Amino acid sequence: MRELYGLYLKLGNERFSEKICEIVPYFATIAPQFIDLRPGYAAVSMPNRHAVHNHLGTVHAIAMCNLAEIAAGLMADVSVSDSSRWIPTGMQVQYLTKAKTDLQAVADGLTIDWENPGNKDLPVSIIDAAGVEVCRAVITIRIDSGQ
Repeated sequence: MRELYGLYLKLGNERFSEKICEIVPYFATIAPQFIDLRPGYAAVSMPNRHAVHNHLGTVHAIAMCNLAEIAAGLMADVSVSDSSRWIPTGMQVQYLTKAKTDLQAVADGLTIDWENPGNKDLPVSIIDAAGVEVCRAVITIRIDSGQ
């Protein structure tokens, strides 16, 4: 079992969210809260607060990118085999509408082949409190055998 997944199972959503921000301090800028994390799937929320606003008073586009990255990245980490390693190599983002509420990112990689090395596209959907998709991202990672 991957180390971070074991930590998630041990600590639970709230404490794990805090611990990830200690491990990767940059993520603390969006105050993420894990909702669910398991191989092939992650759901992470982010509160709408002044610290993540743009000049329009809505959630900044890069804050949404950070939310997409933490969801996809942690999903990848708990999904690849213990003998593999992964690294992000790209990100495509579509900003669909202004984000004015708390947000939730869902990374669904249940159909991804996590066992074989190579490039993988991880889809992430970011929805607002009304269930409207405000942002869509595809984060490309490369999985290596770790040898």
